Amino acid sequence: MEHTHNAGHEAAHADSSTKTIWKTFWILLCITVFEVGLAFLHLEFGFLPRVMLNAIFIGLTLVKAFYIVAEFMHLGHEIKNLIMTILIPLLLFVWFIIAFLYEGDSWKNMRTDLKPGTPVEAVKVAPAEKHH
Repeated sequence: MEHTHNAGHEAAHADSSTKTIWKTFWILLCITVFEVGLAFLHLEFGFLPRVMLNAIFIGLTLVKAFYIVAEFMHLGHEIKNLIMTILIPLLLFVWFIIAFLYEGDSWKNMRTDLKPGTPVEAVKVAPAEKHH
């Protein structure tokens, strides 16, 4: 008798998991279709500034990433401390990449300004501070 009860419970749990997966699939599909629609509208009419459009795409991508991690990687059902243990290093890694890209761009610009043969007048020099 107990075996029947466990089998029923497992079937109900599997049905619930399947519904959750399909719900997540449809949410991800709707967000993706919306993104593609925005891209086509921008190409056709150019109704939004490029920076705003990129911000919308980044935001929607983060929403999709949240759903993927929460449902398919089962992180949404874990305790808060475990979630933070995974997310904080990830955020630090993203910051690390952004910082290195910014630093690399700065280094590239500095190397361009100081390459051999550049006239002294072309080099951007910061104004000297006035001492009182």
